[in-house]
Amino acid sequence: MKYIFNPSFKSFEIQIRNCVNNFDKQGILFGDGQRNKIKIFNLEDKTVNIKSFKIPNIINQVAYKYFRKSKARRSFEYANKLITNGIRTPQPIAYAENFKVSGLENSFYISEHLLAELTFRELVQNPDYPDHENILRQFTQFTFDLHQKGIEFLDHSPGNTLIEKGIEGNYNFYLVDLNRMNFHSVMDFDSRMKNFNRLTPKTEMLAVMSDEYAKLYDKKYDEVFAKMCFYTNDFQTKFHRKMARKKKLLFWR
Repeated sequence: MKYIFNPSFKSFEIQIRNCVNNFDKQGILFGDGQRNKIKIFNLEDKTVNIKSFKIPNIINQVAYKYFRKSKARRSFEYANKLITNGIRTPQPIAYAENFKVSGLENSFYISEHLLAELTFRELVQNPDYPDHENILRQFTQFTFDLHQKGIEFLDHSPGNTLIEKGIEGNYNFYLVDLNRMNFHSVMDFDSRMKNFNRLTPKTEMLAVMSDEYAKLYDKKYDEVFAKMCFYTNDFQTKFHRKMARKKKLLFWR
């Protein structure tokens, strides 16, 4: 197993290696663990989040060994890049990769565990959530800041932004699930609007985000709203078609 550590956490190296080696037997499962498995470990005064990525198929095992960076490595490197750009994410600690002759087998991404008040999902599910519109507008400002810095977070979906209440009505936003990102010198208007497409199908939420983004981007509200709705509707249509196909396949099995 090859490890790369954040120099600030080198003193935890022995404990982290022990946690990874005993991942299947120790730790507290976080989430449903259906695809990738996340476990929580306590190390002295810190809570550590270890994500074990699903073993890739044989083609990707070879690809991750010779042609592409593993999801664990990308998560670690992108986390450091976000922090360098002033974007919050749980502190990256290390990543680990286990290569066999056939290619990559196991890989792990280790970060500090953040206990946040909510994710974007709560705003979608509960329109009466306290301070709903203010949080939504600040989230839009946060996304605009990403775009201004050329950061396209491809998994910009409801569960992947942790929201922490700050002081005087301010909120802090942290990105998680980081292995799919693009970094641009400049993001065009369509790329920016498409980046909202996974967040919510609710028109009233899109209206608030469009209003805030239009002010920040110096664009007409109608133009922003129309484009944001177009990409959201396109995503929803494709998503529901995909779900319908899966149900058909399960039925015929």
